[in-house]
Amino acid sequence: MNVLVFLIPVSLILGGIGLVAFMWTLRHDQYDDPDGAAARILLDEDEASS
Repeated sequence: MNVLVFLIPVSLILGGIGLVAFMWTLRHDQYDDPDGAAARILLDEDEASS
């Protein structure tokens, strides 16, 4: 049971770090255009420049 005194704060800290990292990606527009790259790969270079 003594190990829980160590593991619970560590898990809360790691979860908080993950949440902060996720919020950072949201604020820096990392998820702006999820379908854009998938659609651009299907375009032919010659057709796009015409």
